[in-house]
Amino acid sequence: MTSIGILGAGRVGANLAGKLSAAGHHVALGRRSPTEQPAAVAEGTGPRVSFADQRTTARTADIVINATPGDSALDLLAGLRTELAGKILIDVSNATHDLGDITTARATEAMILVVPHVLRRHGFRPFAVSLAR
Repeated sequence: MTSIGILGAGRVGANLAGKLSAAGHHVALGRRSPTEQPAAVAEGTGPRVSFADQRTTARTADIVINATPGDSALDLLAGLRTELAGKILIDVSNATHDLGDITTARATEAMILVVPHVLRRHGFRPFAVSLAR
């Protein structure tokens, strides 16, 4: 079974964990402080969600979802380079300041790019991917 790790236990991370857990997936929710567990996060996540620090979550998951604030996401991910090597990383962070000339893919575009990779990794051959605006 593919394990899913989510970096960030705020509103976005906790909601993703809850939905993925409800769909039957085992999810590790990575927090900055592994000893701190807000009651609201624990209540809304579901029975298949475990909690760990972000480094452990990145190291042990097959697929990692970054749901941390955009202004600190690059520093966090750069610090987890070793743990993230060879993993599928889905970034759902929101930029909290102007990124200048950097173009980012929206969530739908990002999934269009990652789905064929996931299929190939599990032995399937995708035959067509289309993106329309």
